[in-house]
Amino acid sequence: MDYKTILYEAEDGVAVITINRPEALNSLTPEVLSEMAEAVEAAAGDPATGVIVITGAGRAFCSGVDLKAAASLGEADIEARLHGPARRLQSVMETAPVVVIGMVNGFCLTGGLEIVLACDLLVASENAKFADTHTKWGLRCMWGMSVRLPQRVGEMKAREMTYTGEMISGREAERIGLVNKAAPAAELKNAVWDLAGKIMANSKEANAAHKLLYYRNKMDSMKESLEREYSADPKAGDAHDRIQGFAKS
Repeated sequence: MDYKTILYEAEDGVAVITINRPEALNSLTPEVLSEMAEAVEAAAGDPATGVIVITGAGRAFCSGVDLKAAASLGEADIEARLHGPARRLQSVMETAPVVVIGMVNGFCLTGGLEIVLACDLLVASENAKFADTHTKWGLRCMWGMSVRLPQRVGEMKAREMTYTGEMISGREAERIGLVNKAAPAAELKNAVWDLAGKIMANSKEANAAHKLLYYRNKMDSMKESLEREYSADPKAGDAHDRIQGFAKS
């Protein structure tokens, strides 16, 4: 498999998908999102895959959408080339018949946070930084944040994260239930592989069946809310000026 923006490795039943744009803090472009979805589908379709791990190269998991690239897209292009691929990636992660673990190193911001919320399990370094910065850029979430984040951390904490845009550490993310475990940075990979080993020691078919049950039960309550978020209303009126200002900086 030949990818331009991600790395794909598979060994001993673990398929690792790494966002590989460290010079841009692994910010998301249409190509990144599409390649990640293709890689998840490929890993899930490989009988040798027991667990999928998603991570980022360098000092960030993902800093969110590449706003400079997004500034060049019109509204229709953003829907087709950015929102569509992002939602497809979330869908293939949530419906893949294997467990998907997010391994969060460094920054995990906004669009990156929306992606990890589609993982089954999350392990972060203690010094990871999570934030929802939509409001800093005058943006409105469009990938399910208003639904998935309160499911993980509760409505009041989700509101606080969204309204303030403040960062929280990996340790705090563990405390509020955003991640399953926070580990020292030097021990992050070992913690993820230990978790993957425990999962793969059990029945792959039973794990897949339970994952499907969790997904279907979750979607029963999420579907209408997601459709509401995906609609264009209500708008955040100053997004264009804020993003254009960032693109010129």
